[in-house]
Amino acid sequence: MAKREFSHPNEMHNYVGQEIGVSDWVDVTQERIDQFAEATGDHQWIHVDPVKAKDGPFGGTIAHGYLTLSLGPHLNNQVFELKGFAFALNYGLNKVRFPAVLPVGSKVRAGATLVSVDRTPDGGYQIAAEATLSRVGGEKPCCVAQTLARLYF
Repeated sequence: MAKREFSHPNEMHNYVGQEIGVSDWVDVTQERIDQFAEATGDHQWIHVDPVKAKDGPFGGTIAHGYLTLSLGPHLNNQVFELKGFAFALNYGLNKVRFPAVLPVGSKVRAGATLVSVDRTPDGGYQIAAEATLSRVGGEKPCCVAQTLARLYF
């Protein structure tokens, strides 16, 4: 599916409640997991020790939940783009869940569903989107997160 482009938040109202697209697949490598561990200081063996993790509960290393979540913006940028704003801010998250682990060697992608588009008291727009990150062969999503962005024109 091609990236959906919007020139103004007002164009997004017709898509509220709908999935607006799906990203390309991204490889989850041990190198990516190790880099995330280094950046965050989270070196738990289930993430960074392939030898020990092989005999662990998941049969190998798994991505950190927050690494999985952090792939959301990159993947969502492949799904839709809003043009013409001066700047945007990550405003936070309403809800995040990790229903399944994301094993090393997986391919993951995101589907984005538009939840709401609202004016803010300071003249901007708040966009809420639900990102569902799923892996090839997974029965459940690895992450479901409702993200909030504030845009200013």
